Amino acid sequence: MGDGSRPGTGDGGAFRALPDEAPLEMATQSLSEPPLTHGRPRVPVTEPALMALRRLAVIGSATLLTIYGAYAMNRVLNSVGYSVLGVIVLVLFVLLFQWIALAFTSAVGGFVSLLRHGGLGLGIACDGELPALSTRTALLMPTYNESPGRVMAGLRAMYDSMAATGRLDSFDFFILSDTTNPDVWVEEEAAFLALRAATGGDGRIFYRRRPLNTERKAGNIAEWVRRFGGAYAQMVTLDADSLMAGGTVVRIVAAMERNPGVGLIQTLPEIVNGTTLFARMQQFAGRVYGPLIAHGIAWWHGSEGNYWGHNAVIRTRAFAEQAGLPHLPGRKPFGGHILSHDFVEAALMRRGGWAIHMVPGLPGSYEESPPSLTDIAIRDRRWCQGNLQHAKVVGTRGLNWVSRMHMLMGIGSYVTSPLWLLFLLAGILISLQSRFEKPEYFGDTKSLYPNWPHVDPEQAKYVFIGTMGILLAPKLLAYVALLFDPATRRGCGGAVRAALSVLVETLIGGLVAPVAMLIQTSGVLSILLGRDSGWNAQRRDDGGVPFMDTVRAYWIYMLFGLVLGACAWSVSIPLFLWMTPVLLGLVFAIPLAATTSSRDAGQALLRAGLLLIPEETSPPDILRRAAAANAARPEAEGGEAIHLLLADPGLMAAHRAMLPPPRRPGDPINPDLLVGLLKLSESPDPDSAVKRLRRTEKAAVLGSADGLERLDALRGGERRG
Repeated sequence: MGDGSRPGTGDGGAFRALPDEAPLEMATQSLSEPPLTHGRPRVPVTEPALMALRRLAVIGSATLLTIYGAYAMNRVLNSVGYSVLGVIVLVLFVLLFQWIALAFTSAVGGFVSLLRHGGLGLGIACDGELPALSTRTALLMPTYNESPGRVMAGLRAMYDSMAATGRLDSFDFFILSDTTNPDVWVEEEAAFLALRAATGGDGRIFYRRRPLNTERKAGNIAEWVRRFGGAYAQMVTLDADSLMAGGTVVRIVAAMERNPGVGLIQTLPEIVNGTTLFARMQQFAGRVYGPLIAHGIAWWHGSEGNYWGHNAVIRTRAFAEQAGLPHLPGRKPFGGHILSHDFVEAALMRRGGWAIHMVPGLPGSYEESPPSLTDIAIRDRRWCQGNLQHAKVVGTRGLNWVSRMHMLMGIGSYVTSPLWLLFLLAGILISLQSRFEKPEYFGDTKSLYPNWPHVDPEQAKYVFIGTMGILLAPKLLAYVALLFDPATRRGCGGAVRAALSVLVETLIGGLVAPVAMLIQTSGVLSILLGRDSGWNAQRRDDGGVPFMDTVRAYWIYMLFGLVLGACAWSVSIPLFLWMTPVLLGLVFAIPLAATTSSRDAGQALLRAGLLLIPEETSPPDILRRAAAANAARPEAEGGEAIHLLLADPGLMAAHRAMLPPPRRPGDPINPDLLVGLLKLSESPDPDSAVKRLRRTEKAAVLGSADGLERLDALRGGERRG
């Protein structure tokens, strides 16, 4: 690696990490003014009358179910009169019931769409000859302190898959780094050069690192649009764990070319490569229940679809014209740049007249799941803050009502957790009141009949059964749909194993649910108290969590479960038994978190043929390519940045060529660079410099031509010594 002979590096003079810039103005939108419009084509894809009927069926049915549920719950709580606690519980029940009722009616629409083999539209076909392309498209892979080997392995798989389609000339690939760890940064550059050399993609694979992570991923994409977007009609946005088959990308890009009024096409990413029990539960649920949910929302959202931030194709002009995000007023966590930018970008593009479509029936789109409840809680905390920020966006002038509904549902997905907790606690208080408050069978008014206690246990039983039926019905519908799909049924191990897998996922998921409820509730409360989530790299491997770390993270949930159980027991044994599912998950939170994060537990179920998905039993071509690229990665990855650069002249030359422009007079001086240069001047050799430099100082030194000259001088002094 140190001979400087890597193709494309040379002495740095001929090396080009980026194409010529093609600027495209990114218009920042106002949330109070009308959208900017430039006479774009408007192409209705789904008949307005049909879409109106679908929306009426889904929302109207959910409303009727909620009204009936409210009537039944009112009979349970306030059969002979109203009490404060009864009204509180009733209001909470209605808010929560309408949530699950809408999910149920949407799932019914998805069931109909699945049985009719829908979920495509826009002239897209799953099979047959690939269409020709007439425009250029960029595939954008943003990365932030991720494993460079994993990122490049996925990109290599997509590059080779695209080459196999015969349409490679229509695509360029961009690695857009926001990495702050200097060791990962230099390793990214080395992996990028190796990828170019292995594929021969010198004029097609590009790398750019931003020295300042302004506005996180949204700012990363926006900066690319402003610099290079003018050269590409479309961009395919990816995540660091994304995989998309070449044929899938070609088909959605061709659909974009055929439909000039469409601004964005979102695929349904399937979760793959899970090894821990938690990850395999996530991927099984996503593979079996996910299509039903996605087909349902696509069935009634139509051209007012949503954007999930990755595995989608976007018309670059539409994005530049409409999706420039403003800063929200106020301080963090509610103010500042918008974290969950994807919902807002889709809403703004739709406001500007561009159609937003989801095509869940198109296979070949994949992502990965965090390996444990702890890891998903970290990611969920950031998503929670981003969704709660939408409270400041939902009133934006000119938004389509369905776009507003997307944001309200995003907010609701987190607010419902504290509401469930309040509902649970209020139910205990009602039982406590019934236990210790002596009922007045005959009040002050003369009456022939007595006033029986307020809570009707018989009616409560029916309400509980009905609520659980509506809650679990989407899983049953998804299983029935699976039975009508021979390939998926075989891929999940057959009808019997698939049924057992649904049962296992439901039982373990039910135990995890109360813990997740408290985690989300604490996240909502911390945001309301003004705490910002920050930006952490996502762990994507299957490394376990040390047991004592699990104990420290989950003991509070165990204690809460014990206290809650004691309160329920003191009120009545029936109440305690009724709350057992919730109590079990909380009391056993520590072993539950430890077991679900275990790779051994996940692999044991795999050997038993449970929680299988078709992508495990018969991997598609893109997953086989990615697995092969990952297997070919060097066993010992990583390394210290300064040593890597000094040991490899070719890498150092390429690194120099990829530095940002030098500081202009009047630009602020980076204090980390000044301190880093001072430490270098006081260091006798590179090893000493490595030990003295803090991470931010090292990044500043490696991002400066002056810093690299000092490093070269240290190396020269070491050789002379």
